[in-house]
Amino acid sequence: MRRDSKLSSILHVLLHMAHAERPFTSDELAGFLGTNPVLVRRVLAGLRERGYVGSGKGHGGGWSITCDLRKVTLRDIYEAVGSPTVFAMGNRDEHPLCLVERAVNDALSSAFDEAEALLIERFKDVTLADLSARFNDGYANHKGASHAHPPSDD
Repeated sequence: MRRDSKLSSILHVLLHMAHAERPFTSDELAGFLGTNPVLVRRVLAGLRERGYVGSGKGHGGGWSITCDLRKVTLRDIYEAVGSPTVFAMGNRDEHPLCLVERAVNDALSSAFDEAEALLIERFKDVTLADLSARFNDGYANHKGASHAHPPSDD
């Protein structure tokens, strides 16, 4: 089963925009993700409605961040992209006649619901500024790191 990567994808392009000195076109953002610019525009249009991004037309136009990264959480972005299903797992049959399967469904549904609620609650604790800081730390370490392979133990 294919995973829904919409949240991860949009966070990816938001961080690119947050660290850019200029707007990005839909084509450029789609290139970061290996996807279609129309899909990028569709998702970003929803973020624009919430004031997280803006777009400009014409020469020098494109998409850019318009929000305060310290005030926008992963939960805000999660909701802006339509609150995608968190788990790929689910019940085999939502309305079973079999009593055994009903018992299994009850147990699994309860566990899935609790885990999803916990994860979404955690999303409120992480801001776009937190992600940006993680990127900055990783970039600083990457810039100064040697890219040679580590010596082997042979």
